[in-house]
Amino acid sequence: MTTPKRYLITSALPYANGLKHVGHLAGAYIPADIYVRYLRAQERDVVFVCGSDEHGTAIPIQAMKEGTTPQAIIDKYHEAMKQDFEDLSISFDIYHRTSSPLHHETAREFFTYLNDRGELETKETEQYYDEEAKTFLADRYIKGTCPNCGYENAYGDQCERCGTSLSPDELINPVSTLTGSKPIKKKTTHWYLPLGKHEDFLRKWILEDHKDDWRPSVVGQCKSWIEGGLQPRAVTRDLDWGVKVPLPDAAGKVLYVWFDAPIGYISATKQWALDHDKDWKPYWQDKDTKLVHFIGKDNIVFHCIIFPVMLKLHGDILPANVPANEFLNLEGDKMSTSRNWKLEMRDYINDFVKKENGGGQMVDALRYYLTQIAPETKDSEFTWKGFQQAYKSELTDIFGNFENRTFVLMHKLCNGKVPPFHNELIDDEDKQLITAISNTKDTVTSLLEEYRFREALYEVIDLARKGNQYMQKKEPWILAKELAAKPELQKQIDNCLHICLQLTANLAILINPFLPNTAKSMLHKMKVVDRMLEWKNAGSMKLLSVGYSLREPQLLFRKIEDSEIIAQVEKLKAGLVKPVETTVNEQPKETPVAKAEIQYDDFAKLDLKVGTITAAEKVAKADKLLKLEVDLGFEKRTIVSGIALHFEPSAIIGKQVVVVANLAPRKMRGIESNGMILMAEDNGKLKFVNPDEATANGSSVS
Repeated sequence: MTTPKRYLITSALPYANGLKHVGHLAGAYIPADIYVRYLRAQERDVVFVCGSDEHGTAIPIQAMKEGTTPQAIIDKYHEAMKQDFEDLSISFDIYHRTSSPLHHETAREFFTYLNDRGELETKETEQYYDEEAKTFLADRYIKGTCPNCGYENAYGDQCERCGTSLSPDELINPVSTLTGSKPIKKKTTHWYLPLGKHEDFLRKWILEDHKDDWRPSVVGQCKSWIEGGLQPRAVTRDLDWGVKVPLPDAAGKVLYVWFDAPIGYISATKQWALDHDKDWKPYWQDKDTKLVHFIGKDNIVFHCIIFPVMLKLHGDILPANVPANEFLNLEGDKMSTSRNWKLEMRDYINDFVKKENGGGQMVDALRYYLTQIAPETKDSEFTWKGFQQAYKSELTDIFGNFENRTFVLMHKLCNGKVPPFHNELIDDEDKQLITAISNTKDTVTSLLEEYRFREALYEVIDLARKGNQYMQKKEPWILAKELAAKPELQKQIDNCLHICLQLTANLAILINPFLPNTAKSMLHKMKVVDRMLEWKNAGSMKLLSVGYSLREPQLLFRKIEDSEIIAQVEKLKAGLVKPVETTVNEQPKETPVAKAEIQYDDFAKLDLKVGTITAAEKVAKADKLLKLEVDLGFEKRTIVSGIALHFEPSAIIGKQVVVVANLAPRKMRGIESNGMILMAEDNGKLKFVNPDEATANGSSVS
């Protein structure tokens, strides 16, 4: 495979509305940093860009929660996240921000380029408008009653009780969260990216050209989106926070955050180029540049379908790979900000890194564990006990133990200097370890090129394990006891420790992409400069010169006490916000409050009928909706119900249900729904409300 002329590596732009947890770190930042450090060690031209995503409705919402301004929110969290990444040795070449004038200019130019060439289309729709606030309402600025479970504080994009994805039109009795007033429908025009026009390109590029070199989970998710039918995607919205749409007839409109955020990679590259007197264009427009996006699986559609279409239309290069990771769980449960079940990067830094002299040890401890359990192919789990065990059994007892034993014995048996190697005494065990060093370099190189970081790290640790086994077989400390009678044994001791010291130098090179602070500490003890870490030096048995004095041994890793782990688990449990009930999407649910008292006449208005489900099928592009045909005896009704996550369509055919038969028809995903199925919610699970025994269809319920 031809080596690209240059590399542009990106990590997903973190949203500047709060601190980020170790799940984010494991998903998009440590893997990218490992890859970039490897490329730098290969002396390749590489730029690693990232930055804060600072637009969208979540920013003003967070500002309202904290009683401040959107600008204050992004300033606060931009600096906090930037510092956290630095503290955890994430080596961005630039950490930019999408609120910068350069980004606004770049995003507007990108929009204008597409719009002027007819690649965008306009569409007039009716959207909710708050007359009192004089503004159109984004989905999260609308609340109402969920049509699925009856929760009265569902948002316009999702019900946080039952987890159903919604649109504002589906809410019952919607109100504005800004003023509490009932919004009206008002016409508005927006610009759209017609993704469907590019389906053939996406099919070939992803499902054919990259079906073998991209992760199966990435290709699979893309295939699902493509085969589900690609719909036009709005690139503008009515909002006063964001990049203003650069058109005279677009007052009060900004670029949709999903559109402007990935352009942040380009504006960050531009800023880096300005800072270093470079030309940014080859990194985005030269076909000999390799672009790689590191993201979590929730960002696959944006980086593999939407942004590539934008890049193609703009004349830029396409990503060569998008090694998306799955999710990281915590102590047997999903991480949840609302329930405070999370481990923020800042908390780890304060509890382990800032309290240590030379806190790089504990930075690398976290980097090691998150790489060892990286969710590369499936969701994985962080546990504090697992963190302690991996640290002790592998980093300390294998890697650190080998390095320390080598230095201790070198000082004790070789006067603190690199001993000579006596070629005439080389044996099979020496040759096997020397071969293993060379082979490990080749294996790790191949694995890193393929983004298989867990396996690559294992190979490095396994090489240290082989070093321990070799030393145990050679037993230089035993030979030393016989030196008085057999001085010729010194040559065997020399050979053993010479190989072990060269192996130690190789381990520093190989571990550097993963644990840069550990590699730096090893260089200090070997009294060598950073240039030794160049990848071309790995595999060499001449990294340390014979007769060179090395520093005194010092442990690479401190012990993690049981008390520290117990404290972290207790802290996690103590901070948990316990919901009254656990909902299907792991969100806390408010304590049930009795609804307002009604009169008998109010209840009598409901026409409740018994019916039988005669057909059921999933609604296209709506994971949570089923289209049901219900026989009410006197007629058959089509009813759309948000129960797809709870029941298989084939399993509910023939089921008798109670239907609100006189509910006004409503369109859901383009299907007119004529009624509502009564359901009971039990600990997050939905159950049908039905007669005790078979009842004639059409029977009244009273």
